[in-house]
Amino acid sequence: ARPTTPLAPEGPTHLVTTNATCYAPSATPPRARPRVTRTPNRTPLAATMGVDEDGLISGLKEEELITNEEMDQIIKEAIDQAIGQNSFQHAKVNLWTSNVVEGCLKRLAGLSKPFKYVVTCNFMQKTGGGMHTASTALWDAAVDGKHTVLWESNTIQCVVSVYWLAI
Repeated sequence: ARPTTPLAPEGPTHLVTTNATCYAPSATPPRARPRVTRTPNRTPLAATMGVDEDGLISGLKEEELITNEEMDQIIKEAIDQAIGQNSFQHAKVNLWTSNVVEGCLKRLAGLSKPFKYVVTCNFMQKTGGGMHTASTALWDAAVDGKHTVLWESNTIQCVVSVYWLAI
């Protein structure tokens, strides 16, 4: 008989599923940009997550963790710097996408926190059509996370998601 391996790692894990839907402008009332879809807030961590006898949360100090507020600011800054006040221009979408992803990664690397990052970026011209995205992950909910920002202008919809996983 072959030994079996568990599908999930030992310890606290959490299955997170998120969905973001962008509707045609005529289908929903106008809203301020950007709209943010967030994973559950992690503060205060000590009250909600398992803190070991050394005061660590899954091996990390609380100041080493990333908050949704930090991530929100990083993503918004990267989008604003890449797009500015431009209208949708198909010829610039590849450049904008690269600049948003690289901008997020540079800012995240500058935090010098013990995480690996995954950044996704999608642009769509606002023409009246809808867009739906979904994702799921199995991870240590005490330290890992995902944050999604929907940024909109009159002609552009941009959805950026950042995943962070403790090393």
